Amino acid sequence: MQFFYRLAPAALFAWPVAAFAHASDRGHVLLLPTGYYVAAGAFAVAVSFLMLSALSPDVLDRFGRRRLWLFAFGDGARVAVSTISFAGFAILVAAGIFGSRDPLSNPLPLTIWTLLWVGLALMQGLLGDLWSWLNPWYGPCRIVSLLPGRDKGPVWRLPQWLGCWPAFVLFFAFAWFELIDPAPDDPWRLAVVAGLYWLLSFLCMLAFGHDDWRRRGEFLSLFFSMVARFAVVERIGDGRVRLCWPGAKLLDAEPLPVSGIAFLLLALSSVSFDGLSKTFFWLGLFDINPLEFPGRTAVMGIGSLGLVVSFVLLAAIFMLAVFVGQRLAGSPDTLEQAAGLLVWSIVPIALAYHFAHYLTALLVDGQYAVAALSDPFALGWNLFGTADMQIEAGVIAGAASAWWLWNFQAGAIILGHMLAVLLAHGFAWRLHPGPAGAAISQFPLTLLMIGYTVFGLWLLATPTAG
Repeated sequence: MQFFYRLAPAALFAWPVAAFAHASDRGHVLLLPTGYYVAAGAFAVAVSFLMLSALSPDVLDRFGRRRLWLFAFGDGARVAVSTISFAGFAILVAAGIFGSRDPLSNPLPLTIWTLLWVGLALMQGLLGDLWSWLNPWYGPCRIVSLLPGRDKGPVWRLPQWLGCWPAFVLFFAFAWFELIDPAPDDPWRLAVVAGLYWLLSFLCMLAFGHDDWRRRGEFLSLFFSMVARFAVVERIGDGRVRLCWPGAKLLDAEPLPVSGIAFLLLALSSVSFDGLSKTFFWLGLFDINPLEFPGRTAVMGIGSLGLVVSFVLLAAIFMLAVFVGQRLAGSPDTLEQAAGLLVWSIVPIALAYHFAHYLTALLVDGQYAVAALSDPFALGWNLFGTADMQIEAGVIAGAASAWWLWNFQAGAIILGHMLAVLLAHGFAWRLHPGPAGAAISQFPLTLLMIGYTVFGLWLLATPTAG
């Protein structure tokens, strides 16, 4: 077993896992007997594959099509909510420039890295595309479109061959800033970057149209819309809202183009590297003493390299798994079509790991955010009555907390991978009408998901440095 623990990190580095977020670093070493959880998690994913291989495609089809209608509403409220969101964003940027330089007292970094990039992503996965209402561009774009003499149509149109590559490039820049930049939490630095990004996106939406740039160029909207496909709440074009099973909307998804595949794999690989880059294992590869961490400036080179290599490895292994599965099943579909469909099955893994890896940060930094929002400029205000609230960091401290945190985290990761196997089978039945072909085509991808499970649980338990 000791040999396995030494070998597993190196062998499974080729299988990055979704970690989805920034927030704060984990400050403890988990000493629970995690080997049993790792083995059980891998076994559960393998059994899920075997059980689903014996099911009829009709079972999953009925699962995906069940809906419960709730209510309907118009689009007018969306403009108001987005405009209010823009005003709140402007206040946060001003707080970043003129407020406290302490990242735990200034609401800008706490809102972006904790409430937005961690909390909202989880809410998207549960309640649907809230970001389409909360984004700070829709309201201002609609207001500008109503000005006298303003042409309602876009000035230019994005060429179809460009796909989602603008969003890919912008997401890579965001990932580099989040993971590699020496001070992404610095309020002033973050305010400048966030303000410039809002302005760039706003100008592009005016030039190319809000909807087109949102779907192909604005990476937050594209990422959140992908995550929202897992949610149990669905809103269709006429404003009606209905409930569905988790992941049911993913089964109806169309294959992503190459640029969309690359975007989703970049999202997974970058955030998985976020977790891996802090481990004793990764730092040891470069002879860095994790107990005397030299700071992010000293590791910018290896961090940039790791960010690129993580994406290349994940993309290569995922495409290889799909290619081998297609060859085993004798499928006539192209590799692009099969990969564009099957890549959607990774979304539950991303959400599960997002929850697991940043649960502790959300529990603590979320409290700091609530307190900081009451006094955004550090002037002694108490707008919401929370400025003087007591921060309960003990919620993640102690043996009892470590036990329940680990069980929540491990359970989420295992469940996420089991749901991913279920969705992958649904997509396989779309690609291969015969049950035998559908099952055998998923064997390589199931091995990849088992590797994700093992790596994800190891990453939660392994020692990390700040």
